[in-house]
Amino acid sequence: MELQQRINAFVKLGQFLEQFSTDSPKRNDNVEHNDVFFDGFKHQLKLAQEHNGWFTKSNLEFAIRGWVNLLTEEKLSEWLDSYKFTNKEKKLVAIIMAGNIPMVGFHDFLSVLISGHNVLVKQSSNDKHIVPFLAKYLEYVEPEFKGCIQFTEEKLEGFDAVIATGSNNTARYFEYYFKDKPSIIRKNRNSVAVLTGNESEDDLKQLSEDVFRYYGLGCRSVSKLFVPKDYDFDAFFKALYHWHPVIEEAKYANNYDYNKAVYLMSEFDMLENGFLMIKEDSSYASPIATVFYEYYNDLDSLKLKLQQDSDQIQCIVANNLVDSEIPFGKTQTPELTDYADGVDTIEFLLKI
Repeated sequence: MELQQRINAFVKLGQFLEQFSTDSPKRNDNVEHNDVFFDGFKHQLKLAQEHNGWFTKSNLEFAIRGWVNLLTEEKLSEWLDSYKFTNKEKKLVAIIMAGNIPMVGFHDFLSVLISGHNVLVKQSSNDKHIVPFLAKYLEYVEPEFKGCIQFTEEKLEGFDAVIATGSNNTARYFEYYFKDKPSIIRKNRNSVAVLTGNESEDDLKQLSEDVFRYYGLGCRSVSKLFVPKDYDFDAFFKALYHWHPVIEEAKYANNYDYNKAVYLMSEFDMLENGFLMIKEDSSYASPIATVFYEYYNDLDSLKLKLQQDSDQIQCIVANNLVDSEIPFGKTQTPELTDYADGVDTIEFLLKI
C-alpha cells in the first residue's frame, strides 16, 4: 500500500468523525459507509460514556473535534513531508495504550499505520470502545488495511517493536520486559504554567481550559503554576469561574470533597473557590480538583529548574518566556508534530 493510500484512508476517517464533533451528531450523506457505521459509532460513544464516568459527552466531542482538525489532507501531508518513506519490510508494532483521556493512544495508532507497519494494540480497560470501531471503518475505506490491525487483551507476543505508555511504576516493568525490543516507553508527565502577574484576563481565561479540560487527567493538563513572590490569585480565580459547573459532576465533586478533607485534616494551607483548590507544593502531579503552585525568585533560575526537571514536564504554558512554550489555552489541541515526551514517533518507526 502506498503512503498516499494510507493518507487518503485517514482523511476519510476524519470526514466520518466530523459528524460526531458537535453537540448532536449530524449525518453527512457524502461520507462513505455511513449506512454501516454511523449508528454504530453513536452507540460506541454511548458505551464509552457509560463505561467511564470521566468520558463525558463534552470531553468525547472535544477529543473527536481535535482529530477532525488533524485528519485532513493538508495536515497529514504537511506532517509527513519531512520524512523519507521507503518500502521497507513491514514490522508488527505493539502499542500499550493509556486510558486517562478519550482516544489518548490514537496518535500512536495513526503513526504506526501511516508508517506502513502493522499494529497490535493492547488497550486500557478505561478506553476500549472507540479505537477498535474506527479501525473497522479504516478497513472498509481502505481494504488493504485488513490484516494490518489487531487488538488483544492477552499477553503481547510476536511483535517487533513496542510503544508503551504508563505510570512511572509500570514503565520500570516495561523497560525490563521489552529490553530486547526497539521501544518507546513513556512515564508520568505533567504540564505547568509560568505566570508573571501581567497576564490579561483573557490569558487566564484561556489557561482555565488547560487546567480543567479532561478534569486535569491528561499529561498535557496544567497541574502546577509557577508564580512570582506575592502573586495575587484573585485574578486567576476570577478568570476560571466560568468552569464552576464542573462541581456538579459526581466523580469530580467526590474527588474535590475527598482532597479538601485530606488537606483540612492535615492542616495544609490552601486556597479554594468551591470547585478548585490551589496549594503550595514542590510536586508536579496534583490530585484532581487541585492545582499546585510554587514561587520563583527570578525567571533565569526558573528556566534552569524547568530544564533540569524536563523529564517530568510535558508542556510549559507561558507568554514569550521560555523556549518551546505553548500559548495559553492550547495544551489540549496538539498538532501532529507535538510528540509525547518530545520523542519523534515517526522517526522511530521508520528506523526499526
